[in-house]
Amino acid sequence: MKKLTEQEINDRLENFEGWEYSENTIHTSFEFENFKEAFTLMTRIAFEAEAQQHHPDWSNVYNQLEIKLSTHDAGGVTEKDFKMANAIEGIVNAD
Repeated sequence: MKKLTEQEINDRLENFEGWEYSENTIHTSFEFENFKEAFTLMTRIAFEAEAQQHHPDWSNVYNQLEIKLSTHDAGGVTEKDFKMANAIEGIVNAD
């Protein structure tokens, strides 16, 4: 998978509200009502990540979820990351 240029990444990020590019990753954060809601969404994202064989770098504290995506094999951000980001947005916004 080809690593995207910074310009390509920034162009694609225009379609992803709340996502930013830094340190060779695209990243975002979400705030939920409570831990249960955050964990429920994390579980749904985990199933999608497994289906795509593309796993996020993420952290969770109570109702906060931070997600970073990059393609380690390519050494940066690829189309694979945007496919996963799009899936994450679909899961989070489905509720």
